[in-house]
Amino acid sequence: MNSIYDVQQLLKRYGTIIYIGDRIADLELMEDEVKQLFESKIIEPKDYQMAILLLRQEVQRLKG
Repeated sequence: MNSIYDVQQLLKRYGTIIYIGDRIADLELMEDEVKQLFESKIIEPKDYQMAILLLRQEVQRLKG
């Protein structure tokens, strides 16, 4: 997993497509969905960690 697109594809694999129109809100919702998948033991810890890292970096980039 190397990009936000990869995170979107991960979520899509489990039936989740997020698009509100506000990029930061989209990223925050994606983070919530990734957390839910991890807490439900659907995704691996490695995928969870990388997805969260990518999403948080992108939010910081956009806010910066």
